[in-house]
Amino acid sequence: MNVFEFAMQMEKDGEAFYREIAEKTKNAGLKKIFSTLADEEVIHYNTFKKLYEKTSAEAVESNILEKAKNIFTEIKDAGGINIAEETPQVDAYKKAMEAEKEAYTFYEKKAEEAKDPAEKKVLMTFAREEHRHYRLLENVIEFVNRPDEWLENAEFARMEEY
Repeated sequence: MNVFEFAMQMEKDGEAFYREIAEKTKNAGLKKIFSTLADEEVIHYNTFKKLYEKTSAEAVESNILEKAKNIFTEIKDAGGINIAEETPQVDAYKKAMEAEKEAYTFYEKKAEEAKDPAEKKVLMTFAREEHRHYRLLENVIEFVNRPDEWLENAEFARMEEY
């Protein structure tokens, strides 16, 4: 299995996992965040598929953190989050965070090994994307655990770009 086949499977698994989390979460804003993450995994999958098939493909960096800031603001404006409803989901969020860390570490390692500069560039783009997903999940967990404090004190400071 080459790097692109492996990456395609990782992205497919990630999409399925995020769709499952989105379905289980009660908060509409968090559903939107996890659906957006799932949609991004589909984009990643399609890019890796094109690379695997040796057709022209370019990795495009997303603005997921900016979208998430808006969603967190929407959640706050709608009255916040019911912590009791979301607390059972935190373990799933942590599992997703671990998967994102494995993904960005994998892409960084494969980029270091890559001989082709274009391949290296694509892999580093995806490493940065997966690191953004990791940061977003980190913020979701913090937000669920202490929403008022997170919104008032952080002012989204932990959402900076990677």
